[in-house]
Amino acid sequence: MYGWYNQGMSGGWWVLMMVGMVGFWAVLVIGILSLVRHYGPRGGGVVTQPPTNSAVEILKERFARGELTEEEYTQRRKLLEGPS
Repeated sequence: MYGWYNQGMSGGWWVLMMVGMVGFWAVLVIGILSLVRHYGPRGGGVVTQPPTNSAVEILKERFARGELTEEEYTQRRKLLEGPS
């Protein structure tokens, strides 16, 4: 008598269906997360500061811009570099 007993989900097939559904949702979520990570904003939203220049580099930039004379530049560079 088909239809009275075992109406399509007997014999443990429901376990396979449940595992398949969990697998489907896991693949879907992992796929969306990987797309967001690949095409999303870089750096994770963390604001980073540019690297700070050393004192000698700043001194060179100031000399290049004309803020220091040659005498001031050599004097300050000797002071920064210390005794050799």
